[in-house]
Amino acid sequence: MTQSTRLNCSCGRFEMVVTGEPFITTECHCNSCREAGGRMEKLPLARPMLEENGGTRFVLYRKDRAEITKGKELLRGYRLSDSAPTRRVVATCCNSPVFLEFKGGHWLSLYSSLWPEGQAPEPEIRTVTGDRGADVVLDDTVPAGTWQTMGFYGKLLTAWIAMGFKVPNIDIKDEAVI
Repeated sequence: MTQSTRLNCSCGRFEMVVTGEPFITTECHCNSCREAGGRMEKLPLARPMLEENGGTRFVLYRKDRAEITKGKELLRGYRLSDSAPTRRVVATCCNSPVFLEFKGGHWLSLYSSLWPEGQAPEPEIRTVTGDRGADVVLDDTVPAGTWQTMGFYGKLLTAWIAMGFKVPNIDIKDEAVI
């Protein structure tokens, strides 16, 4: 039997279920994630999105393994600009970050803060560490670098192949530039 995990926003009005294991867990240090995290943390009631080292932790699932079961109407997408290829989605009831979605992507990067305290999977790799500021020193507890990044892209491709190259759409009615 395949395991399912129920995830909720802070107030419980939004819920989603993910099935099986994530295909990878990451801590992203790209300029876009750091900028969006800083902007979105300023929303009323928002949870912190950035780690102490400036990274954003994600748990990646294939879209066909993530189902919104309650509160879809509460979701709002934010982009850094009108032309940004990524949108970050929050549950507006409590401004809990839910996921990051790449335009045309077959996966969801779920914010690790959806998991109860201490239950989110630990990151397997750090991505885009070259974007971090010179004043940010990363410890060596989570691997980063070229080989890890190549493995990350390999896992993305493997997940897409397993999905039959499908790219499910998640329709969110409300979007804005943050």
